[in-house]
Amino acid sequence: MNETAGPAPDLLRHTRAALLEEAARRATAYLEGLETRQVSPMSADEAPLSALEEPLTDEQVPPDAVLRILDEVCSPATMAMAGPRFFGFVVGGSLPVTVAANWLAAAWDQNAAFSSVTPGAAVLERAALRWLIELLGLPQGCGAGFVTGATMANFTALAAARHTQLQRAGWNVEAEGLFGAPPLTVVVGEEAHSTLFKALGLLGLGRKRVVRVPVDGQGRMRAEKLPRLSGPTVVCAQAGNVNTGAFDPIREIIGKAHAAGAWVHVDGAFGLWAAAAPGRRHLAEGIAEADSWATDAHKWLNVPYDCGLAFVRDPEALRAAMAITADYLPPAGTQRNPSDYTPELSRRARGVEVWAALKSLGRNGVAELVERTCRHAARFAEGLRAAGFEVLNDVDLNQVLVSFGSAEKTGKVIAGIQADGTCWCGGTVWQGTTAMRISVSSWATTAPDVERSLEAIIRIARA
Repeated sequence: MNETAGPAPDLLRHTRAALLEEAARRATAYLEGLETRQVSPMSADEAPLSALEEPLTDEQVPPDAVLRILDEVCSPATMAMAGPRFFGFVVGGSLPVTVAANWLAAAWDQNAAFSSVTPGAAVLERAALRWLIELLGLPQGCGAGFVTGATMANFTALAAARHTQLQRAGWNVEAEGLFGAPPLTVVVGEEAHSTLFKALGLLGLGRKRVVRVPVDGQGRMRAEKLPRLSGPTVVCAQAGNVNTGAFDPIREIIGKAHAAGAWVHVDGAFGLWAAAAPGRRHLAEGIAEADSWATDAHKWLNVPYDCGLAFVRDPEALRAAMAITADYLPPAGTQRNPSDYTPELSRRARGVEVWAALKSLGRNGVAELVERTCRHAARFAEGLRAAGFEVLNDVDLNQVLVSFGSAEKTGKVIAGIQADGTCWCGGTVWQGTTAMRISVSSWATTAPDVERSLEAIIRIARA
């Protein structure tokens, strides 16, 4: 075997500093160009991507050449999600401090599973979770964990719910599984998000084996239509409908569910952040009385992908559902082990960027970020109504649904906007009506960005 075939460590160390500096230069140039470039990549930008699917070569390629290929071939073919005029999904562009923190965390290369092994990452995570619980008005002492996104946050919290509800019925689901277990009823609203159903499927509770509750014209669950609850039951409420931004009447739902011994889980992927803003906090009234919550930090907190958060009122329920032990793993000791509160054992230190965002923004900065993006959404709605188009939702948060007439015309307008490149908005079907959805959640969006986007949307719709 040729022992010199691989890259020599000395050579890699020699080129490391120059490579990282070049990566920073290219990344900075990319970010600084987002305000002036077309939001969606052009077909000509995508054409070179086919070269990336070449066969794997036998020979090594210099690291700087690899970086150059990534930047020159892939950067033009990216959607400008980190820029100020991407409104297609509820995603935020990453705050500069969180991008820098992400780079530093990548250099640390910490497997953030055990406090005794990665103490710095563990302390940052504990501090960030404590700040988040205070900021979102959740009960002190909650159990919590960092996961990839809302799908896994819902999965993690619902695993704790499954544990508790079946334990009360005399069943240890972690040990015995679901074969022969007492039936567990899951109640959801008709407009529950698809990630919730995916989480239910992963948990063995079934995507279709749910009781659906009717909703109103904004997608809010009608609490008076809740079925009679008995036996092990989990009720899933929603804070922030992905189309309208509407909140279920959570306090009323919780009162009825808790009276029957049911667990209440809140899917608050982006809406939970309304609790951090004084002017929007009323939307989340009563939310702290639930049993578990799921949200994303890569949405309204504007940290890099991926970063979801699961919170559970009873930390022991979360730990019972998620803890892991093995002879080769370090003992728990007295410190909180992150791996006891998440599905993963190996994972990156997601708490670093969240800590950096919260430390940088402070309580007032988070509130202002939420309020400002909501004001931008209200301005979109105002401008579109004034132009004669139908806004389908009450714009109480950061979501705007607009119809331009027939389904065919609305679809053409959406395609025209996406091709134009001034901004990027996606389509949806809301209670039978084809609509365009505008989601405003990026720190980078300014009032001029909104006006520029409005002008483009109205121009294309009228054309």
